[in-house]
Amino acid sequence: MNHYSDKELLEQFSNGNADYAFNLIVRKYQQKIYTHVRRLVADHNDADDLTQTTFIKAWKALGNFRADAQLYTWLYRIATNECYTFLKNKRKRYFIPIHDVEAELADKLEHEPSLKANELELKLQKAILSLPEKQRVVFNLRYYDEMKYEDMSEVLGTSVGALKASYHHAAQKIEKFLQSF
Repeated sequence: MNHYSDKELLEQFSNGNADYAFNLIVRKYQQKIYTHVRRLVADHNDADDLTQTTFIKAWKALGNFRADAQLYTWLYRIATNECYTFLKNKRKRYFIPIHDVEAELADKLEHEPSLKANELELKLQKAILSLPEKQRVVFNLRYYDEMKYEDMSEVLGTSVGALKASYHHAAQKIEKFLQSF
């Protein structure tokens, strides 16, 4: 589908082919970003909206993109920040504590058709939702996206050592959660 490297896409974007290049960037990363966002917010409609917002923000800022970061980690960073803002605003808007938001997300998982048939995956998703927000992001990036700690450091602005510790604690909590079933 998209055989251009990120460097080539950025060059095309800069050289007056912005619409075409950005369309290819969206096609290359849309599914990955959507899946990342969906794991954080659980709801399909919210994930769709946040994915779209991520790419709108990327479109507006791409002209100022510094090539010292990787394009995909930059997109993940925008998406992750959008999720943090979304979840924070949701708590404020409805005056609900974080664990109630997580309970709501877990309830949405219960009604997710793709998870109904897979009880183990549903339990894993509930375990992940029980994690603190930052640990949840770290776990998802490492476990599902198989992202290197160095790349996660770019996305989250956290040291590699802290990310490794966070992942370790998250994995322990998930294991404990799954053993309680």
